[in-house]
Amino acid sequence: MKNEISVVVICKNEVHIIERLLKSVQDITDDIVVYDNGSTDGTIELVNRYHVNLVQGEWLGFGATKHKAVTLAKHNWILSLDADESIDEELSSELKNLPLQKPNVVYDIPFKNFIGEKHLKRGEWGGDHHIRFFNRTYTNWNDANIHEDLVYPPDVTIEKLKGHVLHYTMKDMADYSTKIVQYALLNATKYFENGKRSSWVKRWLSPSFSFFNHYLVKLGFLDGWEGYAAARMTAFYTFLKYTRLHELWEQKDSIN
Repeated sequence: MKNEISVVVICKNEVHIIERLLKSVQDITDDIVVYDNGSTDGTIELVNRYHVNLVQGEWLGFGATKHKAVTLAKHNWILSLDADESIDEELSSELKNLPLQKPNVVYDIPFKNFIGEKHLKRGEWGGDHHIRFFNRTYTNWNDANIHEDLVYPPDVTIEKLKGHVLHYTMKDMADYSTKIVQYALLNATKYFENGKRSSWVKRWLSPSFSFFNHYLVKLGFLDGWEGYAAARMTAFYTFLKYTRLHELWEQKDSIN
């Protein structure tokens, strides 16, 4: 028996991965909303092979696009997933048996993060978890362009679910590099718009500390070369984010 749950996904050019998600949620819902913002790689044709509510619309930034997609759902209880995520059988069973009687409860879900098919158990991504299941009458996404958050009143109750969201973060190193650069530049712009500046310490020391923390302190080296790659990529992300932020302020100061 399926609960009154809607699965909501935003995507663009995810033909290589989104079918894993669609297959994993078939048993928990009669309403899958896929909000596509301009796919040209066959994603639309693949998604249309499944029983989904496919909506094609404009990109508004991560937060605002997710917020809009949530409003298109049939049910108030929302499982918000990205196209490169899916759910395991234990989480599926949990969702099908939840009573769903208290809209002020949001659910924190453990994540398993992968590089290719390698599960990263340590480092930055080990022990990862996020709130992704909620009632839209009580909470929804903010309008942040990147690193969006759910906004809810102070009387919220957070409960943990069993099972995992499976996050297949990238298909290869080229894809990984592209995402890292995209997120770093977007986050630098976000910091700039919020008036945050980049110090010498942030530009020169933070990347090295990031690598040391994730690879050594958090035992990322035990995940093999994938753990090393993840730590190096996060260090590069940190460097690029704060270097770009410094550049944006230099450009503004040179005009004034």
